[in-house]
Amino acid sequence: MPVRPTIQLARIFGIRIGVGMSWFLVLFIYIFIFNGYFHEALGGSYATTYIVTVASVFSFFASLVLHELGHALVARRNGMQVLGIELWALGGVTRTTGSPQGPGAQFRVAAAGPAVTLSLVGITIIAGEALARGHQLVAFANGETGHISPVMLWLGLMLLLNLFVLAINLLPGYPLDGSQMTQAIIWKLTGDRNAAARVTGRISQGVAFALGICALYALSRPGLEVTAVLLLLFAVFIYQSGGAAVLQGSVGQRIERLTVGDIMDREPEVIPGELRLLDAHEQFFARYRRPWFAVVDGARHFLGVVRSDRLDAEIAAGRPALVVSEVLDGDSELPMRIGEDEPLETVLRSDVLGRWGGVVAVDGDGVLRGVVTLAQIRNALRVASGQ
Repeated sequence: MPVRPTIQLARIFGIRIGVGMSWFLVLFIYIFIFNGYFHEALGGSYATTYIVTVASVFSFFASLVLHELGHALVARRNGMQVLGIELWALGGVTRTTGSPQGPGAQFRVAAAGPAVTLSLVGITIIAGEALARGHQLVAFANGETGHISPVMLWLGLMLLLNLFVLAINLLPGYPLDGSQMTQAIIWKLTGDRNAAARVTGRISQGVAFALGICALYALSRPGLEVTAVLLLLFAVFIYQSGGAAVLQGSVGQRIERLTVGDIMDREPEVIPGELRLLDAHEQFFARYRRPWFAVVDGARHFLGVVRSDRLDAEIAAGRPALVVSEVLDGDSELPMRIGEDEPLETVLRSDVLGRWGGVVAVDGDGVLRGVVTLAQIRNALRVASGQ
């Protein structure tokens, strides 16, 4: 799969915060929806309503960023490399390479996000108590918005939204934080990561059935049709994710003895770093029709990768005589390297595999030893699953 393009909003503690183009549409929709509701609650000036609406929507996404930063910073402390955070309509995802090295690390990484959100809930309650002794905040939580101040309306919405995010994330359904925490506990008790994945996947499917029942109940109640549809879609998503976890655990048990070196291509086509772009296009990209190639120096040290779209853009811009080493996507931004003695499971859990469709195996000196592609992994999984 090609790298999904995102727009960088900020870097916090060196961690890239990015969004897709659709996020801006979602941002506009949220402001449009909440603006009418806030004006009804506040009355008075439309300008005041608009300011509170924008502040509330941006505060919601800021709280999601803080939630994901909790995951990211704890993951970094536990030896995982953080690629960045991506926001979407109702949440975010922290992209990492590698996987937790034990159940304790997995639990800590998974619990960090909800812990941050719980802290935000506590801060909101304390602020509401300090400003109005909590009366208006409680009234808002009970659906009473008459005579509420703009600040208390903002605090009330932040309280409800963060409580919602906390409750959803604590459900033991994949890929939510609660499922990762549940898996870590089962892993600790059984000592078997793959068995923990299978059990947690079944629990996730049970949660999906419960959500489906709730959706059917909501469908029978007037005015809850939209809620019913959303619950049903969420249930289907949780069920499918749980099924994937069950399959991953079953296949993982069969391939746990395989290493990267067992399946990698030891003689892959690589591009010399000193080759001109035009020559690289003719000799490699036009011939093999691949989206990227590994690039090495004269001693076969891995330098990075060159993508076909980047190479084509440079040639179209009138720079065909540039050498390949000048247009690399280095592995500092997109880590693609892995040791050939690493378990194959490490590759399967890597975010890079999904983003790039392969990883590069190197030795301790950075010399390229081979390339692992999705096709090779699919073949290994097919054998492991008995197909």
